[in-house]
Amino acid sequence: MTTPTRVLVLNSGSSSVKYQLLDMRDDSRLAQGLVERIGEETSRLVHTPLQGGGAKREKNGPIADHAAALKSVAEELAADGLGLDSPELAAIGHRVVHGGLRFTEPTVIDDEVLAEIERLVPVAPLHNPANLTGIRTAMALRPDLPQVAVFDTAFHTTMPESAARYAIDVETADAYRIRRYGFHGTSHAYVSRETAKLLGKEPAEVNVIVLHLGNGASASAVRGGRCVDTSMGLTPLEGLVMGTRSGDIDPAVTFHLKRVAGMSADDIDVLLNKKSGLVGLCGDNDMREIRRRIDEGDERAALAFEIYVHRLKKYIGAYYAVLGRVDAVAFTAGVGENAAPVREAAIAGLEELGLAVDAELNSVRTDEARLISPDYARVAVAVVPTDEELEIARQTFALVGGETLGGVNA
Repeated sequence: MTTPTRVLVLNSGSSSVKYQLLDMRDDSRLAQGLVERIGEETSRLVHTPLQGGGAKREKNGPIADHAAALKSVAEELAADGLGLDSPELAAIGHRVVHGGLRFTEPTVIDDEVLAEIERLVPVAPLHNPANLTGIRTAMALRPDLPQVAVFDTAFHTTMPESAARYAIDVETADAYRIRRYGFHGTSHAYVSRETAKLLGKEPAEVNVIVLHLGNGASASAVRGGRCVDTSMGLTPLEGLVMGTRSGDIDPAVTFHLKRVAGMSADDIDVLLNKKSGLVGLCGDNDMREIRRRIDEGDERAALAFEIYVHRLKKYIGAYYAVLGRVDAVAFTAGVGENAAPVREAAIAGLEELGLAVDAELNSVRTDEARLISPDYARVAVAVVPTDEELEIARQTFALVGGETLGGVNA
């Protein structure tokens, strides 16, 4: 009898599905792809087989809904001999953005779990509905297969109440589930562990500040493998300056815009989430373009960069204080992994905290996890490529199949 060792990871957005198929015997990727613009005439599926030398395939044309999208994904996988009906498929792992306080670990999905994810829609209106659609579609395709939810918020549920609570009326906060949940949790969990490995230590021995810097950006303070603080809050709006989100802002700005500018709640929501951050400051949210403009003497781009880095420094300093002892600062995600000037500027001036960046090491471009701090630095500075799909697959397999292989990856 074949022992199932494969996990299909699905990340369902409102009009897209990202997927990867992995073999958990060695964490290898068998295939990956993206379906985008679901529901439009210009839908597109890009599928890449990663074993056997197969070529990338692209299909263009209308894909009506997520059910049709996943059917197309199944067909592409089957064409490579990796169909969803394979006895080697152990489970499907789903990224779910918001799990509230109830879901603190990966969870096999049943009707009760679906209902709770739906109850959390008001605090994650852009993400949880799309995640639910992907789950229900996958369950219809393979009702016999374990479906596992891996929650972005789960890693942050270890925060103490002193970090998670907002200083507002407790009864109001509890009635409407208002507290700091944090996001990007699968990335922060993966990167904090990989940073410990890079230092040759166990996660329980290491205190790490993780800086997940992409279009969305967040920081976390991780003590001994457990999150004790993170920058995003009730929603992904709080915290660092991001591509299109403002990050931290005086709450009274919203009242001012309503009273003085006559803006509605929806108008303010769009402003702070989609028209702020780097794009609001200089018109661009691509750090590569911003750096190009700075090199050409663009003052707006330069100011946007300075504001971005200033907020980053504030969080590094704050989380240093929270942790008391820091063993490493780890940069990850698109900007964190690729923008050497951001890393250099964020660490510059923090020498008294034991932090420094070696210019030559920082300039190296590679997909490997690496240290970019000089040997004399008291605190390591690392670049650790994140791998949320692998983290979801590992957590999924540990839950449904880990014992089969004697605990491998558990």
